[in-house]
Amino acid sequence: MTSPIKSTAVSLIAMAMLSTPAFAQTVKEDSDFDGVYIGGHVGYAAQPNDGGERVLFDTTGDGNFNNVVRTTTGADAFGPGFCRGRANANNAGAGCITDQNGLDYGIRIGADKRYGNFVLGALIEGNRSEAKDFVSAFSSTPANYTFTRELDYAISARARAGYTPGGGILFYATGGASYGRIENSFQTSNGANAFANNGNDWSWGYQAGGGAEAKIARNMSIGMEYLYNSYTNDDFVVNVSRGTAPATNPFLLASGETDMRRSDRSFNFHSLRVTTMFRF
Repeated sequence: MTSPIKSTAVSLIAMAMLSTPAFAQTVKEDSDFDGVYIGGHVGYAAQPNDGGERVLFDTTGDGNFNNVVRTTTGADAFGPGFCRGRANANNAGAGCITDQNGLDYGIRIGADKRYGNFVLGALIEGNRSEAKDFVSAFSSTPANYTFTRELDYAISARARAGYTPGGGILFYATGGASYGRIENSFQTSNGANAFANNGNDWSWGYQAGGGAEAKIARNMSIGMEYLYNSYTNDDFVVNVSRGTAPATNPFLLASGETDMRRSDRSFNFHSLRVTTMFRF
């Protein structure tokens, strides 16, 4: 007859043997940064240094912005020059207000898959930036001409690859394509000529950067993220025609009108963000 003590010991050993694989599997399968998530970000968008930017002119209508707007005496009508910023007054000597940095915010949905300590994933993001990029030109009239652009909103799709050493921390790199609505505008103190433009511009671009994410609860994490954003913005053109100006107006001398655009054909800015994600 088997003693109660021996029977109990056998039962405990059997239970331990059966539970060991399940326990090992629980330890091995770490679910941090694995699965679908939704989240958002808020941060700061800053302009890079584009001090060499200026305004270009096409006085002949051939589509090449390589002309000089000249007066009846042959002088450069834009001899006073250009500045990276918004003009303070009609004359170049009054200077310019520099590019405007601003808020950067948006929402995202994505999914990650963890392979050991490595994480691969993808996300779709909607974003808006309030940073504004200016460039101004000054004519000898005197008068100022200012171009402004900002990202109204964008939809982006990025890949994400990272490494987690454990402990609910993830370090990652990210990059992908973006499609944004660039809001372009134009202002001038010239009240004689007539000005027309082709409005806002939908543009393709890209984003690249990286960040870190930390779990603060079972299904919630916060992080810091940096992105470099670049969009092609080469379609915004301002056409200058006669208006009430005389036929001797510098904008009219070569072909009766002049087209103007900015020299920098890309809209670029840096984003530094605080992120929050909720995982399912």
